[in-house]
Amino acid sequence: MANSGNAAGSTDAVILVGGQGTRLRPLTLSAPKPMLPTAGLPFLQHLLARIADAGITHVVLGTSYKAEVFEEHFGDGSELGLELEYVFESEALGTGGGIRNVLPKLRADTVMVFNGDVLGGTDLNGVLETHHASNADVTLHLVRVGDPRAFGCVPTDETGRVTAFLEKTQDPPTDQINAGCYVFRREYIEKIPAGRPVSVERETFPSLLAEGAHIQGHVDTSYWRDMGTPEDFVRGSADLVRGIAPSPALPGQRGESLVHPSAGVAPGALLIGGTVVGRGAEVGAGARLDGAILFDGACVEAGATVERSIVGFGARIGPRALVRDGVIGDGAVIGARCELLRGARVWPGVDIPDGGIRFSTDV
Repeated sequence: MANSGNAAGSTDAVILVGGQGTRLRPLTLSAPKPMLPTAGLPFLQHLLARIADAGITHVVLGTSYKAEVFEEHFGDGSELGLELEYVFESEALGTGGGIRNVLPKLRADTVMVFNGDVLGGTDLNGVLETHHASNADVTLHLVRVGDPRAFGCVPTDETGRVTAFLEKTQDPPTDQINAGCYVFRREYIEKIPAGRPVSVERETFPSLLAEGAHIQGHVDTSYWRDMGTPEDFVRGSADLVRGIAPSPALPGQRGESLVHPSAGVAPGALLIGGTVVGRGAEVGAGARLDGAILFDGACVEAGATVERSIVGFGARIGPRALVRDGVIGDGAVIGARCELLRGARVWPGVDIPDGGIRFSTDV
């Protein structure tokens, strides 16, 4: 393994965190998606811990939306054993443009690129070993999924070399999809056009393939989830809490819930399904939280039920209310006995009166 340590040591990491996080609104109105609390930590911290764990120390963040928040929180990265640098994108440049935009900060000839909203468990040194052993120009981490129809797929030949990039189809020829983690030889980043939006998936990779570049696939069945939607965000966070998804940032016991020491949980409250209760949050007597995420300062009052839902900073769920598959914005108030189901989203600061929204007859 000494060899892979050297490989990681001479590798730069790039994390693309410029997205607007529109699918997670209203939560991303106040914080960029990679900074949203996930199993009690900013989502990005799980990825940074995996990078540090692999022996990579120099990390460049490509930022755009609410860029200042990242540096305010992580600083120079020394607390995580990393050297962090930040590059701001004044206009959205896409994945390829975002990678090209950080080029001036890169030092190593091997560059590992991460999509900042993927929760993954693959062995990063394994991906690097595949890249060096196959002498590839670019290596893609490919993950096998049960239903590849929702994704573009990436077939490989018997040596693991990528043969095509295929758009979404109802009848995919392979179950291998692009997992949003790439290793580049530095000169291939230099080839990406500067100063304009470029999609690495739709433009860079297909054109490199057409030019005869060696693009290798590293295929595995490791844990993988794109955290872009509320449903995936809730499931990913719950998987971290329950130990289904690995994270070096979460030492200690895994179980049905993760409660910050400063939170208050009344007797008789039930917390299951990978529920997270944030700093200073309150849970009342007889409340039932199943796969719920309570951000800091949120409050769920007595007898309320919150299932597979995210409750934003300082939001309040009234007594005997029901929130299922919902997103409650920061500071919103859901009155007593309200019922919010099936993807309801409440914007920050909105106050819904007691019994104000229901999906059933009030008997």
